[in-house]
Amino acid sequence: MFGCQCDGFKVRSWLTLVSGLIECLCFAGAVFGWASLVFVLKADGYFSELCVNSTSANGTHVTDCSRQDEQLSLVFTIASFMNNFLTLPNGFLFDRFGTTVTRLLGISLYTGGTLLIAFSNAAVSVLLFPALSFIAVGGILFLVTNMQVGNLFGTHRSTIITLYNGAFDSSSAIFLIIKLLFESGISLFASLLFLSCCSVIHLLRTFLLMPRTRIPYPLPQGYTYGLRCGQGQTYDLQDRESGNQGNIQGDAVTEVTPCKEDDSMLQSQRTDQTERSFKSCFLSWFFLWHLTWLSVMQLRHYLFIGTLNPMLTRLAAGDPSLVSTYTNAFAITQLCGVLCAPWNGLIMDRHKGKPRAGGMSEREADLKAAVLSLFLTALQCVLFSVCAATPLLPLQYLTFILQVLNRSFLYGGNAAFISMAFPPAHFGKLYGSVMALSALVSLLQYPFFALIKGPLEGDPLYVNVALTLLSLLAFIHPVYVYLHCRRQANQRAKSSAPTSS
Repeated sequence: MFGCQCDGFKVRSWLTLVSGLIECLCFAGAVFGWASLVFVLKADGYFSELCVNSTSANGTHVTDCSRQDEQLSLVFTIASFMNNFLTLPNGFLFDRFGTTVTRLLGISLYTGGTLLIAFSNAAVSVLLFPALSFIAVGGILFLVTNMQVGNLFGTHRSTIITLYNGAFDSSSAIFLIIKLLFESGISLFASLLFLSCCSVIHLLRTFLLMPRTRIPYPLPQGYTYGLRCGQGQTYDLQDRESGNQGNIQGDAVTEVTPCKEDDSMLQSQRTDQTERSFKSCFLSWFFLWHLTWLSVMQLRHYLFIGTLNPMLTRLAAGDPSLVSTYTNAFAITQLCGVLCAPWNGLIMDRHKGKPRAGGMSEREADLKAAVLSLFLTALQCVLFSVCAATPLLPLQYLTFILQVLNRSFLYGGNAAFISMAFPPAHFGKLYGSVMALSALVSLLQYPFFALIKGPLEGDPLYVNVALTLLSLLAFIHPVYVYLHCRRQANQRAKSSAPTSS
């Protein structure tokens, strides 16, 4: 019986991990492949009524579709903002109602978005606004509920969290695949209808391979979830957090099972959860500097992507073939996010399985290991920003590599740090808060756009230099965490030192 339970849990854990990785890789971040979908939408005539006939400087008649491009750009701008900003209420939803309710909402939104695009046409182009926003918000809910799977693999927790974030980045290839299928004769309706039908897979994962509430960390002794050896038995995390030890919900409540929690472990976990409220976490210096760390680097990335095409056009002296070559190179490097992200996780998990210093808590050990990751991420951003600010076209290949590497480290490290620095009961709220607040900071890209197009006459050099200097603020976060860990070590040394008689 014990062997069945142990082997069954391992198999289920790996099925949950692999299926979640496929879900993130094939669905969650599809919205960021919008540039590929735009070609299909324009070919199908979406917002084509905004194109007007005009006369060029040499007297030839041309079709001006700039207003169509602006409208399509607005669709993505709203969706990408909703993707980050609505993570805040979704985080509260996840912490309050658990995995099942959150995933059902995500599945409903994602399916609704794909169906809206599938059944839309050029006459109702306005449906793209809610459709893409639904896909964006539904996708981020897939990611948020899947990241907790890292708790099932304690020694590789951060690696798995960063791997999921990398898969989320790489899933932008889905709209690229839809574009290639469209060029091969497969309609947009058929492709989006297929994505909608895949919601059956998401539902099966929700009820068979995911917990009803949340996966605790560290795992209590004998923890299980989902169906086990023919019995539907789950661990009630909400009851544990409210103080009811060992509450196991199952079909046969009188059966004696090994799924009982270690009292001392429960006590330490419950003490950490009750002593640290969400308000104290939100107002802590850890959260403030982490928000600064994320915000300045995210702003740098958003501005780079937003000005990429005019920058390449300027450096290539208007040569369309060169611009196309470099644009394709940038798109290909974006697909490597799933390969780059786990490196950061390995850095953060490198101490797992090794003996800790006397008196050092697991949280303190995690934070100490995170210092290098936070520092390397900030350093990558500065190097990437310097390369982007250098007006040398061949150097942009290196810029693309540094950009995707830094983006993978940034978002994977963001989620991993929140999971280790704060109580698991507040993960959804804190993750949502930092994403929402950083989304507000990212709105500063619009004044920068106006500055480049206006007074700077299209030359982004001075703005790039200013953002490079701003990126240096990201180094405050790893320095603060390092000083915190050193203070903890000094206090531990003093308390363990023998007192003279």
